Amino acid sequence: QVQLVESGGGLVQAGGSLRLSCAASGITFRINSMGWYRQAPGKQRESVATISSSGATNYADSVKGRFTITRDNAKNTVYLQMNSLKPEDTALYYCKMTDYYSATNYWGQGTQVTVSS
Repeated sequence: QVQLVESGGGLVQAGGSLRLSCAASGITFRINSMGWYRQAPGKQRESVATISSSGATNYADSVKGRFTITRDNAKNTVYLQMNSLKPEDTALYYCKMTDYYSATNYWGQGTQVTVSS
Protein backbone atom coordinates (compact mmCIF):
# COMPACT_ATOMS: atom_id res chain seq x y z
CA GLN A 1 0.00 0.00 0.00
CA VAL A 2 1.02 3.60 -0.46
CA GLN A 3 2.83 5.13 2.49
CA LEU A 4 4.16 8.63 3.03
CA VAL A 5 6.34 9.15 6.06
CA GLU A 6 7.34 12.65 7.10
CA SER A 7 10.24 13.54 9.33
CA GLY A 8 12.36 16.51 10.32
CA GLY A 9 9.94 18.58 12.33
CA GLY A 10 10.80 20.06 15.70
CA LEU A 11 11.15 23.14 17.82
CA VAL A 12 13.26 26.01 16.50
CA GLN A 13 13.75 29.65 17.33
CA ALA A 14 12.56 32.37 15.02
CA GLY A 15 15.07 32.90 12.24
CA GLY A 16 16.18 29.29 12.33
CA SER A 17 15.93 26.53 9.75
CA LEU A 18 14.49 23.06 9.41
CA ARG A 19 14.40 20.53 6.62
CA LEU A 20 11.39 18.27 6.30
CA SER A 21 11.54 14.97 4.45
CA CYS A 22 8.76 12.80 3.08
CA ALA A 23 9.62 9.28 1.98
CA ALA A 24 7.16 7.50 -0.29
CA SER A 25 6.69 3.78 -0.81
CA GLY A 26 4.24 1.49 -2.55
CA ILE A 27 3.85 3.65 -5.64
CA THR A 28 5.84 4.91 -8.62
CA PHE A 29 7.18 8.12 -7.18
CA ARG A 30 8.80 9.92 -10.11
CA ILE A 31 5.62 10.47 -12.14
CA ASN A 32 3.55 11.91 -9.33
CA SER A 33 3.26 15.47 -8.15
CA MET A 34 4.10 16.16 -4.53
CA GLY A 35 3.27 18.88 -2.08
CA TRP A 36 3.66 20.16 1.44
CA TYR A 37 0.68 21.46 3.33
CA ARG A 38 0.26 22.77 6.84
CA GLN A 39 -2.47 23.21 9.37
CA ALA A 40 -2.25 25.45 12.40
CA PRO A 41 -4.63 25.05 15.36
CA GLY A 42 -8.03 26.50 14.54
CA LYS A 43 -7.14 27.09 10.90
CA GLN A 44 -7.77 25.30 7.65
CA ARG A 45 -5.10 23.22 5.99
CA GLU A 46 -3.23 25.28 3.42
CA SER A 47 -0.83 24.58 0.59
CA VAL A 48 2.76 25.56 1.30
CA ALA A 49 4.66 24.31 -1.74
CA THR A 50 4.16 21.88 -4.60
CA ILE A 51 6.45 20.24 -7.12
CA SER A 52 5.44 18.49 -10.30
CA SER A 53 6.96 15.37 -11.81
CA SER A 54 9.01 17.63 -14.09
CA GLY A 55 10.26 19.72 -11.18
CA ALA A 56 8.07 22.77 -11.61
CA THR A 57 7.44 24.39 -8.25
CA ASN A 58 4.81 26.62 -6.73
CA TYR A 59 4.82 28.39 -3.37
CA ALA A 60 2.40 30.13 -1.09
CA ASP A 61 3.09 33.86 -0.97
CA SER A 62 3.78 33.63 2.75
CA VAL A 63 6.79 31.35 2.24
CA LYS A 64 8.26 32.57 -1.05
CA GLY A 65 11.94 33.29 -0.72
CA ARG A 66 12.19 31.35 2.55
CA PHE A 67 11.10 27.79 1.72
CA THR A 68 12.35 25.51 -1.04
CA ILE A 69 10.74 22.27 -2.19
CA THR A 70 12.85 19.66 -3.95
CA ARG A 71 12.54 16.02 -4.86
CA ASP A 72 14.94 13.12 -5.22
CA ASN A 73 13.35 10.50 -7.43
CA ALA A 74 16.14 8.03 -6.77
CA LYS A 75 15.25 8.13 -3.06
CA ASN A 76 11.47 8.48 -3.52
CA THR A 77 11.69 11.50 -1.26
CA VAL A 78 10.49 15.09 -1.32
CA TYR A 79 12.03 17.76 0.88
CA LEU A 80 11.03 21.12 2.24
CA GLN A 81 13.90 23.36 3.26
CA MET A 82 12.57 26.04 5.58
CA ASN A 83 14.73 29.06 6.35
CA SER A 84 14.09 32.28 8.25
CA LEU A 85 11.30 30.60 10.14
CA LYS A 86 8.67 32.74 11.83
CA PRO A 87 6.30 31.96 14.70
CA GLU A 88 3.44 32.02 12.21
CA ASP A 89 5.00 29.04 10.45
CA THR A 90 4.09 26.92 13.46
CA ALA A 91 1.81 24.12 12.27
CA LEU A 92 1.47 20.45 11.57
CA TYR A 93 3.09 19.89 8.18
CA TYR A 94 1.75 17.22 5.86
CA CYS A 95 3.13 15.67 2.72
CA LYS A 96 0.75 14.90 -0.14
CA MET A 97 1.18 12.82 -3.26
CA THR A 98 -1.22 12.92 -6.21
CA ASP A 99 -1.24 9.74 -8.23
CA TYR A 100 -0.64 10.46 -11.92
CA TYR A 101 -3.06 7.82 -13.21
CA SER A 102 -5.98 8.01 -10.78
CA ALA A 103 -5.58 11.52 -9.34
CA THR A 104 -5.94 9.96 -5.90
CA ASN A 105 -4.39 11.99 -3.12
CA TYR A 106 -2.32 10.30 -0.47
CA TRP A 107 -1.35 11.99 2.79
CA GLY A 108 1.33 11.42 5.36
CA GLN A 109 0.69 11.50 9.09
CA GLY A 110 2.20 14.94 9.58
CA THR A 111 5.20 16.35 11.40
CA GLN A 112 5.00 19.18 13.90
CA VAL A 113 6.95 22.38 13.37
CA THR A 114 7.02 24.84 16.24
CA VAL A 115 8.77 28.19 15.94
CA SER A 116 9.36 30.13 19.15
CA SER A 117 9.68 33.89 19.23
